[in-house]
Amino acid sequence: MRPPYPPPPERSAELRRRFAEEARSERPDLSTLCLLLGAEADGALDEAGMDAAQMELDRLAGQLPFRPGGPLSWATALRHLLGEREGFRGAPADYQRLESSLLHEVLRRRRGLPILLSVVWLEVARRAGAPVYGVALPGHFVVGFGPQEQQVLADPFDGGRVLSGSDAELLVAGATGAPLHPSMLTPADPLEVVLRILNNVRAWAAARPERSDVALWAVELSLLLPSHPARLRYERAQLLVQRGDFVEGAVELEEYAELIDAVDEGAAERVRGQARSARAMLN
Repeated sequence: MRPPYPPPPERSAELRRRFAEEARSERPDLSTLCLLLGAEADGALDEAGMDAAQMELDRLAGQLPFRPGGPLSWATALRHLLGEREGFRGAPADYQRLESSLLHEVLRRRRGLPILLSVVWLEVARRAGAPVYGVALPGHFVVGFGPQEQQVLADPFDGGRVLSGSDAELLVAGATGAPLHPSMLTPADPLEVVLRILNNVRAWAAARPERSDVALWAVELSLLLPSHPARLRYERAQLLVQRGDFVEGAVELEEYAELIDAVDEGAAERVRGQARSARAMLN
């Protein structure tokens, strides 16, 4: 199967308008944002395909038992349905595929990165009325059920295995070498989840210089989120220059230099030098 390629410019502009609008709404919808991201990645995903993905999440939610009980009962019900019956889980090879970061492909393949499998768990559980939220552990995203004092964690990448406290500590230690801190167990809001998904896409593209197109749209969608690292503007400028768009890249570098001038004059001057070099490539 060929890797997904982005849609034509007019479709892309419309998707980005809707993505920015949803991200700035009062209650951003996680599944909608993930599907708009997916459509920006994959020109084959049309409106009917996006609707079909939402309907599949609805269908799965309809398979859950009605109010099964407390947090552990919810986690167990989700594991039985999604991990065991429906076969959603991850494997190391999934990290090598762009499709593993696209919700519509994860629903189709039943495979994906921890954070995308967690999105499936979150969206199915939320539709069924579960007290569910994402938990952005360093290096490994999981889902949480119930209030903090009764919190139950599950790992969708491992088929929804319910985690003990020591399991969570091992996941964090394996990713960072640091101990688990209670602040790591707080709910992640939808925009944090989307930014982390886009960070994963950027990391995938960074390892594949021939897919700078993917790196560019991932950066540009990140910049549409209300809160994002300022340094993404520098990253966008570098990508534009790399792709031969020297004028726009130089303009972006100059604007970024203005942005950081007050805090780091030396860095700003170096960025201006890069802008001059980009413009010189036109000659």
